[in-house]
Amino acid sequence: MPHPAPRPPRPLLLSAALLLAAGCAAPVGGSADRASPAAAPRELSAAELRAAAVTDAELGAGFTVTVITPGRGETGPDGGREAADKPACQPLLDAVAPAAAGRAGASASAAPVPAVPYAETDLSVALAADPAGSLYGGLLGYRGDRAARLQEELESLFGPCAEFLSTAPPPPAEKGRGVTRTTHRLSRNDTPTPEGADAATGFTLTNESGSVVLAQRAVLARVGPALVVFSTVGVGAEPAPAPDERVVRRQVAKLRAAQLG
Repeated sequence: MPHPAPRPPRPLLLSAALLLAAGCAAPVGGSADRASPAAAPRELSAAELRAAAVTDAELGAGFTVTVITPGRGETGPDGGREAADKPACQPLLDAVAPAAAGRAGASASAAPVPAVPYAETDLSVALAADPAGSLYGGLLGYRGDRAARLQEELESLFGPCAEFLSTAPPPPAEKGRGVTRTTHRLSRNDTPTPEGADAATGFTLTNESGSVVLAQRAVLARVGPALVVFSTVGVGAEPAPAPDERVVRRQVAKLRAAQLG
């Protein structure tokens, strides 16, 4: 019986959600950190965070930015929780399907500090000259040092979650199909820290449940008490392209200016 095609990853904010679900206690370094002791970026309100999202006009001709209500544009829950063979990697999968994870009692609730951002603005950036390079991203605001801790916690997953397996029950409409077994690979990408950011991490996460490999390539930048996330999706032999540096730099600069203003 042939394997079913892999379910596409939720492109919108999967990279951010990896951090929202992570509950590791010990931070592990690895990203460049350029925080200035003289800088005091402030926590933005939900309205201010939304206003800090980059626009078409700021990016220039060829870019189309769409602000998306958080949680929209994602594939819905499939009725069952995907379970990792390595407990340390479960937060990654809970992030992909938070509704199913919530029904099963996800590990995210065990985090020592609330992991959900107090404000979030999601967006997509389409590139007319390179549709495959379109980005999905978001701005997430946190209280205190939570953004820094979450960014550091992501660094600790590259070792235990470099490769892991998962199983998932079939969707309700396909009860006779049997469980889906998936191989996931998590790898780090060399990513320079954009000017204005305090740290940055680049990574790729794959879904290899069938004959076609799906991959999401992401860049996460910490800007004061907030996180900026952009990602792209690749299918099969076409690798996910690196998120456009122009978009990442412009978004980081605008968010930093808003925090300092």
